[in-house]
Amino acid sequence: MEKNQYELCIKVLKKLYKAGILQDIILIGSWCIPFYKDYFGSVKYPTAIKTRDVDFLVPAPSKTKTRADIPKLLKDLGFIVDFKGSEGYIQLEHSDLIIEFLVPEKGRGLNKPYQLPQFGLNAQPLRFLDLLILDTIKVKIEGIEVKLPHPANFALHKLIIFQKRTKEEKIIKDKNAATEIIKALIAKGEAVTIKHVFNSMVPKWQKKVIKGLEETKERDILTILI
Repeated sequence: MEKNQYELCIKVLKKLYKAGILQDIILIGSWCIPFYKDYFGSVKYPTAIKTRDVDFLVPAPSKTKTRADIPKLLKDLGFIVDFKGSEGYIQLEHSDLIIEFLVPEKGRGLNKPYQLPQFGLNAQPLRFLDLLILDTIKVKIEGIEVKLPHPANFALHKLIIFQKRTKEEKIIKDKNAATEIIKALIAKGEAVTIKHVFNSMVPKWQKKVIKGLEETKERDILTILI
C-alpha cells in the first residue's frame, strides 16, 4: 500500500476511536491483512495490499449507544459523501481511500440501504458477513485497539466471496489472500482453529468453501477440513 494511504487509514481509525465508535464496529476486507502482522508474530506472510477500499462491518441490529455523524467527523480529512449504485448506498470518498459501511444480509434480503442514523449514513447489506462477526480479535495499531475478524474466519470468508466476483483482478486477490492467511495459520499451529470455524458453518457455506479450495488447487489445505 502507499504510505499516504496507510497514514490516512490510521487517521480515520483514530478519529473513530476518539468518537467512541471503533469498539462497536469491525474492520474487514483487505486492510485486515497488514494489521494481522502482530497476531502472526514471527510467521511470515505477504502483508502488501493494493486497494482504496476500507470496509467496516456493523453488527445488525447495532447495539452501540454512541451517536456520531461520521461524514462530518471525517470531513476535515478530505472525505466527501458519495453514493454507490441506484440504491443510494453511502460511501465516503477521498483521492486515496473509499470508506464503506456494511451489515450482514438477513433472510431473503432487501435491495436497499440499511439505515444507520446514529452514524449519519447507511450501510450495504451483504451475504456471508455473519462469518466475520462470529470470532473477532483485537489488535493494537498505532496505540489504539481495532477489532478484526479472526484470520481463520477472514480466510474462509474470502474463499466464499471470490466465487461471487466478476472482475478477474479481485478474484485473484481474494484467492491469494485466503490461501496465504490459511498457510500462515497452519505455520502458527492453528490448523485446528481453521477446522473448528469450518465445522461451525452451515453445510451450504461449507460446500462453497470446499469448492473455493478446489478451484485454488490447494489440496493440502483441503485435507485439513475434510
